[in-house]
Amino acid sequence: MIVEERTYTFHPGRLQKFLEEYETVRDLQSRTLGEMVGYFTSEFGVQNQTVHLWAYDSLEDRDARRSELAAVPEWQAFLGRILPLLDRQENRILKPLAFSPLGSPT
Repeated sequence: MIVEERTYTFHPGRLQKFLEEYETVRDLQSRTLGEMVGYFTSEFGVQNQTVHLWAYDSLEDRDARRSELAAVPEWQAFLGRILPLLDRQENRILKPLAFSPLGSPT
């Protein structure tokens, strides 16, 4: 198992608009990507951020699912609407340790 952490930082005042737009594709994304571990907004520290975590069986599983999502016209239209709201995006691949509640990476 791997977990992808995706952090989006929005231009000031644009986070709420993103969340409204995201509601239109949330089910599509969840159906395609699979296991959402969590979706968060920042309360302290860097503001105007969302952090979301997605679990995958492997990097190959992640690549296949993300490619499938990218091929959906509704998703492409959503990206076109949110890109002007976005200031920065950061992605990390995390591997849970054996004692993690999420389980071992093997």
